[in-house]
Amino acid sequence: MHFLYPAFLFALASLAIPVIVHLYNFRRYQKVQFSNVQFLKQLQEQPASRRNIKECLILVARLLALLFLVLAFAKPYISKQDGAAAGQQRNVSIFVDNSYSMQTLNSEGNLLDQAKQKAKEIAAQYGINDRFQLLTYNFEGRHQRLLSRDEFFDAVDEVKISGQNRSLNQVISRQRQLLKSNSPGNGDIYIVSDFQRSSSVDSKVLADKNISINLILLKANNLPNVAIDSVWLLSAVHKPGDEEKLVVKLHNYADQEAAGIPLKLFVNKQQKALASFTIAPRATLTDTLSFSGLKAGWQQGELQLQDNPITFDNSFYLAFNVSPQMPVLVIDNGTENTFIKAAFGADKFFKADRAPEGNVDYTGINKYGLVILTDVKNISAGLARELGTYVKKGNTLAVFPAADADVESYKALLQPSGAAWPQRLITNEVKASKLNLQNPLFKEVFDAMPQNPDLPSVKKYYGLSGAGQGESIMALPGGETFWSGYKSGSGMVYIAAVPLNDDFSNLQRHGLFVPLLYRIALLSGHNLPLFNTLGSGESVETIPLRSTEKEVLKLSSDGYEIIPDVRQQDGSTRLYVADQLQQPGLYNLKKGDSAAAVLAFNDNRRESDLSYLTPAELQKLLRLAGGRVIGANKPVASAINEANYDTQLWKLCIILALIFLAAEIALIRFYKTGGNIAASQVTSTQTTQ
Repeated sequence: MHFLYPAFLFALASLAIPVIVHLYNFRRYQKVQFSNVQFLKQLQEQPASRRNIKECLILVARLLALLFLVLAFAKPYISKQDGAAAGQQRNVSIFVDNSYSMQTLNSEGNLLDQAKQKAKEIAAQYGINDRFQLLTYNFEGRHQRLLSRDEFFDAVDEVKISGQNRSLNQVISRQRQLLKSNSPGNGDIYIVSDFQRSSSVDSKVLADKNISINLILLKANNLPNVAIDSVWLLSAVHKPGDEEKLVVKLHNYADQEAAGIPLKLFVNKQQKALASFTIAPRATLTDTLSFSGLKAGWQQGELQLQDNPITFDNSFYLAFNVSPQMPVLVIDNGTENTFIKAAFGADKFFKADRAPEGNVDYTGINKYGLVILTDVKNISAGLARELGTYVKKGNTLAVFPAADADVESYKALLQPSGAAWPQRLITNEVKASKLNLQNPLFKEVFDAMPQNPDLPSVKKYYGLSGAGQGESIMALPGGETFWSGYKSGSGMVYIAAVPLNDDFSNLQRHGLFVPLLYRIALLSGHNLPLFNTLGSGESVETIPLRSTEKEVLKLSSDGYEIIPDVRQQDGSTRLYVADQLQQPGLYNLKKGDSAAAVLAFNDNRRESDLSYLTPAELQKLLRLAGGRVIGANKPVASAINEANYDTQLWKLCIILALIFLAAEIALIRFYKTGGNIAASQVTSTQTTQ
């Protein structure tokens, strides 16, 4: 048996008081006056032994009543654990779920308020010397220390809703880490949550014999909800005034159909599109919104759903840049290709820069979405390596071999990218026989396709190796590749079987050449992501920028500002924001005092699925760890007492104290020793006389 408050045992010294009273009070003699000594013979003298028995019983009853009263204040209990740790300080880690789903209501009110109250009830069941850690999804540094009970109560009151979301194993791992660093011997973990199915399950929780795990399950309602999962634009390059097509993916997380859900698109705070959707139960729907009229510059977009009663995921933010011009880099042998110059010179949107093969600025190559390699006889190893990296990062390379190409150098460039390469020169006058109209390059090129189109004619060409792995643009008779595209990493490589030379073909003079070249340019480039996800832990890619001591890169929105960690990787700029950003929205990226870009951040959509784990499923997760699940209907206090103190005896002590007090009263009142009878007889005799 152990005591929760052993200091109260010092009060056992008070047991001496009844003993002293007994020794003093029951040994006093009482004088009785009689008129005649002969009347003493009529007294029925009480035997000394019977009187002593009564006195001893009263003393024992008093001592036992006082003993059990003192024990009740010391709170005795019988523990299943070893008694070595009894009475020592115990460290307790309490996690309060503050995710968006905790904003929902049940019959008892707001889930977050209930979680706070549960956390306080847990702390109240521990001793005044025990210490507590408060943890939320934010994983804040100030929550990585132990608090007194009063400090813990104040910290709980400050907990607010957050967009952060982590798995159950991440939370338990963080709690174990703190408990082991402060108290290697023992500790208790409590997690107060609604335990959403989408965000709680990742793997089973492993056991730790020194730390107990307790899951406090809140009663949540399964509410209907529709959210925007993702968006993307069909065009990689955005021209001022052009029509844009935004693809929206909607998800119905409810078990019933969502009918007539309105969706609005705002760009730069102006409504650009309006639509209404009906989505089947537990299904996704993808649709396209068209809009136009954009000017050059960064565009700040917001999609708004009208979906009640769940509103925390009704907004979705996106940002993209409409460029006044598209830069294209042409790498040649030192002599400018007149056909490429004429093609890009016809449209002011394209800005074609050229560089000789031996004078390419590798550090600035990533600012071009499209690089065209033409008329280069021998590709150096350094250029081949840089172009390979350039393509894998999501950019586009178009290759037109030289008339006297060194095929081995082309192989060194194209083979690592998974593209075909020129092998041998074939002299054979043929005509392109087929267009692959399913290729994205031909989209919006033809108003109507004639049955027998006039295709480019060929005098001689390079046979391409590995040509069957790509997506054909034009083919020669016999299925040989004339012009084809190949996916490489996140980018594309386009290879033609002929140089842009009249001695090989009339491709450069054909009516298809310019529109196809434009389409390659417009579909090229490594487009920056439309949005980023908060709490993902991944870096944020942005336009190439360099931070200096005088011009620091900052993210700001509505008076809130942070300075992210900036790193340069493979010619691109990446920002590391960690957990500095907590709220979704549109943020201006500033270099010094000037705006350089706009970045959009959205919450993780795992919180949108408002379905929950059952107690049985949670208990299955804890099977290896030996933890407990405390349901919504079970009082937290009784569950903790059962776990920490096993069998509590203080109530029994109070009952026994009352029983012995009642026994003392009964002995005094009803235990007759015969003295009263004798006295009454003496009195009656005196009256007769």
